[in-house]
Amino acid sequence: MTPSGLSAQLRGRWNTLNPRERSLIAGAVLVLALAAIWWIGLAPALKTLAQAEARQRSLDAQFQQMQVLAAEAQALQSRPKARFDDSLRALEASVKQGLGGGAQLVVSGERATITLKNVPASALSGWLAQARVNARAVPTEARLVRSAATTPTTGTLWDGTLVVILPPR
Repeated sequence: MTPSGLSAQLRGRWNTLNPRERSLIAGAVLVLALAAIWWIGLAPALKTLAQAEARQRSLDAQFQQMQVLAAEAQALQSRPKARFDDSLRALEASVKQGLGGGAQLVVSGERATITLKNVPASALSGWLAQARVNARAVPTEARLVRSAATTPTTGTLWDGTLVVILPPR
């Protein structure tokens, strides 16, 4: 059936309806149109509006974190280029100072291997941060196991090896 034929048939059917039926059908069509406008146009917009404040806070927090990271990156970039000898001295000092007698340092080229024996977890984490910043040593390998000597009084102790890369010569 063609669209013009269907339209003529619907008009003919409409004209045969009594006024009460026409007003009921017109009311139903109006309710359906309003529902469609609500579900398609207004409800998604109102939902977005309701979530906007929380989303804005989340984005603000992410933006602040990115600004902190950007400032940190700029600070690292502005530092003078590290020399191998200075980095090696700083690494040796940090191993003696931060890890104490529980660590042994062996340097081979630009790689330094630190052997750990019963080193406290807190000392190890502090040393890693210090070695990264002061000696510009980049950890590349870590083979650590919890020491059998771990006790409630000493806390977690670690045995194993760490390999770090120093700046090139």
